[in-house]
Amino acid sequence: MSKAYAFTRNGGPEVEAFVDRETPQPGAGELLVAVRAAGVNPVDWKVREGSPRFGAPKLPQVFGNEVAGVVATVGEGVLGFAVGDAVFGNPLTGGYAEYTLLAAAVAAHKPDDLSFTVAATLPVAAATAYDGVRQLGLAPGATLLVTGVGGGVGAAAAQIARAEGVRVVGVASAGKKEFVESLGAVPVASGPGFADRVRAVAPDGADALFDLVGGDVLREAASLVADPSKVITAADAGTATELGGAAVDRARTSAVLDAVADLARKGTLDPHVSRTFPLEQAGDALRAVEDGHAQGKIVIEVGA
Repeated sequence: MSKAYAFTRNGGPEVEAFVDRETPQPGAGELLVAVRAAGVNPVDWKVREGSPRFGAPKLPQVFGNEVAGVVATVGEGVLGFAVGDAVFGNPLTGGYAEYTLLAAAVAAHKPDDLSFTVAATLPVAAATAYDGVRQLGLAPGATLLVTGVGGGVGAAAAQIARAEGVRVVGVASAGKKEFVESLGAVPVASGPGFADRVRAVAPDGADALFDLVGGDVLREAASLVADPSKVITAADAGTATELGGAAVDRARTSAVLDAVADLARKGTLDPHVSRTFPLEQAGDALRAVEDGHAQGKIVIEVGA
């Protein structure tokens, strides 16, 4: 048996609980991983709430969609991984746990000079940012508008785009101004009228939008982009499509994980882990993201 943090039905924080479950056993093409760190993302609580976007979960469902850890058992047919290897990726059986499974085909080796804590921030937030910036294909000197730039995906997108010579205008709460500046982005305070504030620093608007908020914010921000095909979102695919844009096209490959790990190793990408929590405080870690005020990434640290 092993410990995991799960939700037992759809709802709010009251449906969360620690559960003892049989330690997952790897099938063909899978790795059993002793988790060392798990990233916390907004999708975690949105799935718990029962958003139809994510379908009906099998209950109880363990939280967490990105982990780093050590291979404990190798499933049949797996090549390129061995017991004791440090790895990271998207778990098949939840990340807020002592043990989980990874699909070997889309897992990656953790570089020795990258901590488990940093590696655990890469499979969702950094990989989504990387895929989105690739999808937009902006040339150096172009202007990218990022809404929700203060979160994990936004911070990574800003840094990746800046490294490619793209000017980034980032929308976030006024309290995150210094943080946004540290990403190399031009800060714009969120809230009513933010589009006017964007125009003040980018009179010609933006060449592209990477949205991480959705809804009315996405609609208002999209009005600043002349080409609707350069509007992408990781928050509200329906609205983006309605406006002529699209959802971020996720590659979900080990090659992308290797690429973002290399950016992190070089210092090009800093996930800005603002707080860490032990597994025993997984609920507190999730609240830190769910209240909407988290800056950068929150990580749950597990085991040795």
